[in-house]
Amino acid sequence: MGRLDWRPLRGIDRGGLRKGRLQAHYAVQFLARAARAYVPPRADDSHTNLGWDDKLDGLTTHRLRGESRLGLKIADLTLLLLDKESGRAQDFSLSGRSDAEARQWLGERLDALGLDASALDRPSPYKIPEHAIAGGAVYDAAGLGDVLAELAAWFSNADHSLGFIREEMIGRKFTVSPVRCWPHHFDLATLIALDPGHDEKARSVNAGMSPGDEYYDEPYFYVSPYPYPEASSLPPLPKLGHWHTRDFTAAIATASQVLGAKDRGTETEAFLRAAIAGAIKALG
Repeated sequence: MGRLDWRPLRGIDRGGLRKGRLQAHYAVQFLARAARAYVPPRADDSHTNLGWDDKLDGLTTHRLRGESRLGLKIADLTLLLLDKESGRAQDFSLSGRSDAEARQWLGERLDALGLDASALDRPSPYKIPEHAIAGGAVYDAAGLGDVLAELAAWFSNADHSLGFIREEMIGRKFTVSPVRCWPHHFDLATLIALDPGHDEKARSVNAGMSPGDEYYDEPYFYVSPYPYPEASSLPPLPKLGHWHTRDFTAAIATASQVLGAKDRGTETEAFLRAAIAGAIKALG
C-alpha cells in the first residue's frame, strides 16, 4: 500500500472538476440516506461514513440491515445495490436521471429486501452546496466522464496514501480510525487520537483529502490539529504544503502542488508525515 498504487492523474480542469464534484456529492447522499435509515446508529455518526472500494471504483456503505450494501461508482455515477451472498449487483445509472427517478428505483429494491423504503426520506441533518439537481435537474455523468474518472483517481490515490500513513501511525501505537469518506463534506479522512475518550478538549489530528470546496476549488490533502493551535506555534512544512488558518487550521497540499511534484505519491506521503509530526508537536 502507498505511493506505488497511485493512479495516473491527468491534470486540473477546475470548472469540470467542480461540476463533477458537485454531482458526485449529490449522488453520494443516496448512500448517506440509506446508512441513516438501515445501519445501526453510532453516537459519532460514523455509521453513515463510507469506504473506498478500488474494484468498484467508488464508495460503499457499511452493511445495511441484512447483508446488502449500497455503492456509488464515481467514474460514471452509477448506484449499485450489492448483495454479499450472491455477489451480484443491481445497478442504476444516474446519467440523464433525476433524484426522484433514483429514489423510485432504490425504494423498489429496498422494499423487495423487506426494508421500509420510506425511511430514505428522513430529512438530512446537514446541508450541502446548492445545485440544480436539488430542484429536479438530471445528472450529466456522460458529459463529465473524464473529470469523474479524474475525481475517482484522487479518491483512490488518497485512500492508498492515507491507508499507508495510518498503518505507520498504528505501528507507533497511536489510536487511528479507518480511512472513510464522510458524506457531509465528501472528504476521505482518518483521525489520529492523541488523548483517550471523546472529551471536547481531547487532542487529535485529522488527515484527509477533500475533492474541493469553497476554500480550494480543486482536490487537496490536509492535516488538521485539534484544538487549533496558535498560528505562531505551527512549524515549517515541506514545499508541497502551507498552513491554512482562515476559519480552520490545517496543513494543505493542493492538487496543483501535487501535480507539480516529481514523484507525486512519495512527496504527498512525505508531506502528510511531516504535517502530522508538526501538528502533534504544536498540540504539545
